[in-house]
Amino acid sequence: METPTVKRDTVSPLVSPPSDAHTKRSEDVLAALGTSTAGLAVGDAKQRLVIFGSNRLPKVAGRHPLFRLLAQFHNALIYFLLTAALAASLLGHFVDSAVIAAVVLVNALVGFIQEGKAEKALSAIHNLIAPHAYLVREGRRVKVPVEEIVLGDIVSLEPGDRVPADLRLIRTSALRIEEAILTGESVAAEKRETPAPKDAALGDRHSMAYSGTLVATGQAMGVVVATGGATEIGRISALLREVQPLTTPLLRQINHFGVWFTWITLAVAVLLFAFAVLVRGYAWPDALIAVVALAVGAIPEGLPAVITITLAIGVQRMARRHAAIRQLPAVETLGATSVICSDKTGTLTRNEMTVRRLEVPHGRYTVTGSGYVPEGRLEAASTDDAAADKQRLESGCLVLSGVLCNDAQLNQENGAWHVMGDPMEGALVALAIKAGLEPELTRHEWPRIDEIPFDANHRFMATLHRHSSGDGRIFVKGAPDELMQRCVAQIDGEGTALLDQDAWGAKVANAASQGERVLGFAVKAVAPGADKLAFSDLDGLVFIGLIGFIDPPREEAVAAIKECHSAGIAVKMITGDHAETAAAIARQLGFGEDPHVLTGRELDGISDADLPAIVNETSVFARTNPEHKLRIVRALQSTGAIVAMTGDGVNDAPSLKQANVGVGMGHKGTDAAKEASQMVLLDDNFASIVAAVNEGRVVYDNIRKVTAWTLPTNGGEVLAVIAAILFNFSMPMSAVQILWINLVTAGTLGLALAFEPAEPNVMQRRPRPANQGLLTPFLIWRVALVSFLFLAAVLGVFFYSLGRGDELPMARTLVVNLIVVLEIFYLFNVRYLHYTSFSWQGLLGTPCAVCCRCGDSCSGDVYLLACYASPFRYSAVNIFGWRIGHQHRHGDDDYIGTRENCDAPNRLAKSINRGRECV
Repeated sequence: METPTVKRDTVSPLVSPPSDAHTKRSEDVLAALGTSTAGLAVGDAKQRLVIFGSNRLPKVAGRHPLFRLLAQFHNALIYFLLTAALAASLLGHFVDSAVIAAVVLVNALVGFIQEGKAEKALSAIHNLIAPHAYLVREGRRVKVPVEEIVLGDIVSLEPGDRVPADLRLIRTSALRIEEAILTGESVAAEKRETPAPKDAALGDRHSMAYSGTLVATGQAMGVVVATGGATEIGRISALLREVQPLTTPLLRQINHFGVWFTWITLAVAVLLFAFAVLVRGYAWPDALIAVVALAVGAIPEGLPAVITITLAIGVQRMARRHAAIRQLPAVETLGATSVICSDKTGTLTRNEMTVRRLEVPHGRYTVTGSGYVPEGRLEAASTDDAAADKQRLESGCLVLSGVLCNDAQLNQENGAWHVMGDPMEGALVALAIKAGLEPELTRHEWPRIDEIPFDANHRFMATLHRHSSGDGRIFVKGAPDELMQRCVAQIDGEGTALLDQDAWGAKVANAASQGERVLGFAVKAVAPGADKLAFSDLDGLVFIGLIGFIDPPREEAVAAIKECHSAGIAVKMITGDHAETAAAIARQLGFGEDPHVLTGRELDGISDADLPAIVNETSVFARTNPEHKLRIVRALQSTGAIVAMTGDGVNDAPSLKQANVGVGMGHKGTDAAKEASQMVLLDDNFASIVAAVNEGRVVYDNIRKVTAWTLPTNGGEVLAVIAAILFNFSMPMSAVQILWINLVTAGTLGLALAFEPAEPNVMQRRPRPANQGLLTPFLIWRVALVSFLFLAAVLGVFFYSLGRGDELPMARTLVVNLIVVLEIFYLFNVRYLHYTSFSWQGLLGTPCAVCCRCGDSCSGDVYLLACYASPFRYSAVNIFGWRIGHQHRHGDDDYIGTRENCDAPNRLAKSINRGRECV
């Protein structure tokens, strides 16, 4: 493309960016910007740089790392852990205090690191802007840093260039630009300089080139109409900054549970302290120690750590199912998902163009197979024998045209087939192999002499070939309506017949209604010596037929959508494709026979108040832009839905960040989309999302099991302390013993529940309500019941031991052993929340869980033996509970209230009185 050399005078930089530049003639845009095709003067450009600023996206200062770290401690359960650490320190048990503090610190560091990764989303967008660009200034082609580009600059584009700013194209030559990061379209967009309609969607503005997109083929020149934050990518960056991160359902529930639990514990502790001092006459230091024991027993010290481990196990399981989790709480949020908003191309479909049909004058062929794998066959529609011969001849000519008027190659690497070139041309090569041709041999027999490349202005490609026998042919492929204007006849077996444009028009419409992209093919015989191809040679073509292409749905996506429906999860398709194509794919995916489709233009006319109800009833959204996607997600969330959103382009980043679970694409996704996501699909497959939802439900079930197992143990301990104060007898366990049991068993026995597999029919249940608490009424009743059962068992053993003459340390030792045994037995009971645990599978469980339980059972005595010495004040016992030896020590942990001699008669009937006398 020649560079203009006309000099121009410096113009005033006091210009304003033109609105709707895509609708205006290029001459009018140049005049509005005070520039010309010769470019700006250097001085003029410098003035505009001062006025309009640099061509860079605005940077937002993030929070100071120290504040981000401190924010990780602002959590109710973290406060619980810190309280437990303080209690342990007050009791002189500094090892346990250090362990709790370490758990808190690890949790904070994990959250700090994950939050830092999330803040990289904006910087990933910044990296999409090329560092340099070629401009025309004062009639000369110059290389300029992208930051110095200003309004009115003339930019030169070549294949492989990344567009440096938003441009109104003023001259194009076979230009095609990959705009997937903005529109989601997998096929490069054709560009030309003629104005586009005012209401054209972003992907239909053929007169514009947008910052951050990539030039696939051709050349162009364009005038800069927007820079920096005013560009389309800058507008998306602003949307991304405005989106506030949401708290996951689990964190909301844990925080709510923590606040509720804190106030109840505090109220009970205050009341018991007052009762002990005012009614029982305890000295206030002794009453305070009892209240500390109560707090230590109530606080589930090990629960946050086990929940974190359960989530981490879920991360590992999801990774095996091709889903990489970037933020730990997203594991559980997936289990609560009630709506999945999915991109079409590559996620629900294969992102591999496939020939689905051949239309020739004497019939239709259906092509089997999917993707670029050249396996399948051509199945002819039923016809009579006379027409069948003509049909075979016509289809053979059509397939030959497709493989010769073609620049693509199909290669196999590591067992997978890949296209080098245009996806639709790659599909034509696969079609030729299915039809029995060898593409390379065929091209060798018909060498190409000359060609007219595809261009958006004429919408076709033409090639001149000469067969080894000397025959010459022109093969043309392109838009059917464009080709038929140049055709005078249509093929009829070995001859020709009158062209029936109406019949072909109906076939094109039928294919389009099935979501297919359609190409027409034509041929013309030329003299054997022809070696040049001009536009004038394309008059008098013979129309061969049509080929319909489709990006086929993934078979596993069809099954996954069916599974979503059975699980009560709504699926919405959001795509930049046309409404007809989107509706056809939706029908094939199982969205229904007549899915409701809403376009971006229709969305613009709906108010925010009316949008939630309409969005709930709509299955497919077509021709959408970033604002539309963001509105859709927010409208769904306003109804209480937990939304998972997939995306791969920069245009998806705001909605990915807004969604409860943003799902990026590992293969085709941009860095900006991945950084804004909580989960990345390693195979870009919708079925992997559904598999992750399955795992998320399992994780949440296991968290509830851990909670339902942990709280009754704590409840039994708390009730024992309350009973000791109310009825004035020695505490069955000291505060240090309670703390030790909670830390050791929650980290070992409770961990076995984290490995539990899915319960039967986990994907047959409807999603849980977003506002459902961690403890349902059923679980609260269950916790209360089991807590009182624990209390009855603890007091029974405690007073039995005292009644037979054991000292207080011996009685407490038996109580601790009993609680561990009860926890083991209750562990089997809590394995199933939705089904009975009284089954052979419920008894055995998973191999991992069985090993954990056996290990805990065998190592329980080791834990206790390690604690028999000071400061735990245990007494050694044999397996039948008889004394091997005893240790009797008076100390703050053994007694509360007034200390007196404990030499009461060794009789069971007097055990309760003896317990009181020990006080």
